[in-house]
Amino acid sequence: MLIAVLAAAALAGACDLEAPSGEAGCTREAVDRLKLNDIQAIGTHNSYKLAISPAQMKLVRAADPQQADALDYAHRPLAAQLDAGARQLELDLLNDPEGGRYASPLAMKVANDQPYDLEPLKAPGLKVMHAQDIDYRSTCPRFTTCLEEVRAWSRAHPDHLPLLILLNLKEGGLTLPGATLALPFDGAAMDRVDAEIRSIFQASELITPDQVQGRRRTLREAVLAGGWPTLKAARGKVMFALDAPEDQVALYRGARRSLEGRAMFVNIDESSPAAAYITLNEPRAQAGRIAAAVKAGLLVRTRADADTAEARADDRSRQAAAFASGAQYVSTDYMQPDPRLGPYETRLPGGGVARRNPVR
Repeated sequence: MLIAVLAAAALAGACDLEAPSGEAGCTREAVDRLKLNDIQAIGTHNSYKLAISPAQMKLVRAADPQQADALDYAHRPLAAQLDAGARQLELDLLNDPEGGRYASPLAMKVANDQPYDLEPLKAPGLKVMHAQDIDYRSTCPRFTTCLEEVRAWSRAHPDHLPLLILLNLKEGGLTLPGATLALPFDGAAMDRVDAEIRSIFQASELITPDQVQGRRRTLREAVLAGGWPTLKAARGKVMFALDAPEDQVALYRGARRSLEGRAMFVNIDESSPAAAYITLNEPRAQAGRIAAAVKAGLLVRTRADADTAEARADDRSRQAAAFASGAQYVSTDYMQPDPRLGPYETRLPGGGVARRNPVR
């Protein structure tokens, strides 16, 4: 612990932790002594999302202009985001054990103005999309396809800092004629999420709750005692966190004291025995809570922007608060500007892929 603290104190403020320059104050040896939770990096929100087609967006805007603005963003393929420096991704999952449930979106029936391949949606397995009847276009419609893309990128870049992949579990939907409700995630579906992760990633490629907990009584106890791996040990690896409401987290956790045997960390209150990660998306209103969680040893994700509002106003105050908060992962929809809206983008202060955490 003392060595890690001294190493952090010696690092230059502008040091890129993924690719240290080797100059004084930015050596690979010093950087690799840091713990996983000593970093700060950029991530993306709804990382799989493609733009809604023009005719379908016109329908959304006619019904709800504010919602249309909020949905009017898109991302490049996952590998391109990782190339650009994202070290956190977010995927929305829909339960589809038999396959084909989401292969006939309502919006496509009403306004089919832009081709989109629905064939991948016909196979059994978890699907990735934002809203199955309106905002269904995805760079990787199947969960395993997304994971294969990330794993291929990771294997091609073995020295990358650990990747955090957040998972949201979608249920319900529009109550309109012709619409399809998303199936709930029951216990079997929760097990399928873990199974699909482990079908693509080998155990040696993952950072899991059991690894972090070690011999400690609870995961929280381990995290508060500095149990996260060093960057040297964590390079080239991937970790998952279930970013979900309390009822879904409780179902995924089951009767476990922490998260024994599970593939994912969970978004849960800081006092829980399973605490290691928490989503706190409001960096101004939740600044104190974020800083306290980070100082205690937890991983935190917050957001630099939301619903396209900051991009439309070129307002970077929320972004500045997000970086100042100390949250290890700051999510954005704008790793590069959207020329339709203006110059707004999110960049890590000082440049590079990751920097020393400003709070730890």
